[in-house]
Amino acid sequence: MNDYVCIAPDVKLGENVKLSKFINLYGCEVGDNTKIGAFVEIQKNARVGKNCKISSHTFICEGVTIEDNAFIGHSVTFINDSYPRATASNGQLQTEQDWKVERTLVKQGASIGSGSTILANVVIGENAIVGAGSVVTRDVPPNTIVAGSPAKVLREITAEPRMAQ
Repeated sequence: MNDYVCIAPDVKLGENVKLSKFINLYGCEVGDNTKIGAFVEIQKNARVGKNCKISSHTFICEGVTIEDNAFIGHSVTFINDSYPRATASNGQLQTEQDWKVERTLVKQGASIGSGSTILANVVIGENAIVGAGSVVTRDVPPNTIVAGSPAKVLREITAEPRMAQ
């Protein structure tokens, strides 16, 4: 590794993972042949599958699972708390005991465009495409293109996904 990569000892990295500089990984799992861009943070209990591309400036929080062959664009943010608060009812700063992680699932082959925000408790279906700058507030069906704020279905994907030559 190099001087500008922070990888905790509890991270599970697959074979042939490509890491850019200025990343922060702790307590997570990254599958084989995945590429992670600069300024990415992946928190504990998050999982990124095989053959994924995680573009720069992306934040993948605890509770997020990204299956194989997914594309995550630049500056994508995942959320794991629907009602975030700084303090608990007693006025003290919250700790892990004061809230429950909410899960998000990005299914195999899905693509999330740059600048999107993915709220907690959603599933982005297989091969779905989330347009750049979208705010995903509910499940995205498989093989569907969604975009907007909040993201709405634009159309189904009817052709086979384009494969790199």
